[in-house]
Amino acid sequence: MKSFLNKIKAKMGSGSDILDQEGSPDYVELSSESSLEKAKITVRPYVLENFEDVKPILDALREGHTLALVNIRPLKDKDLVELKRAINKIKKTCDAIEGDVAGFGENWIAAVPSFARIYRGGQEKPSGEEGQQEQAQEDEQ
Repeated sequence: MKSFLNKIKAKMGSGSDILDQEGSPDYVELSSESSLEKAKITVRPYVLENFEDVKPILDALREGHTLALVNIRPLKDKDLVELKRAINKIKKTCDAIEGDVAGFGENWIAAVPSFARIYRGGQEKPSGEEGQQEQAQEDEQ
């Protein structure tokens, strides 16, 4: 291992501080301080227990750096009218910021800002002649 490091040191010159340390371990310790501040995108879970819980979700979406995963189960079990109000509020905010919102499963919704889109597999309508034939078959049934 030392011969390998000596070869690298010879090619890089004597300016390398890491390779000049004879007793150093075979790794370099990196600081993990302020890694949260440098994050460009945050995926954050939220829980809707009442209508007031929607405000932090909307604030995070408006900032534009948060992908919100929202558990709607507690509010769904408690009050469906309040749940619909909260979801409509999230939808309107996503429309305003040109983001996207979609449900997955029965108890979760995902809301994302404008830089992201939510994949909706299998929901694209076929185009052209094949699409017209399939639409006609569905209409007959």
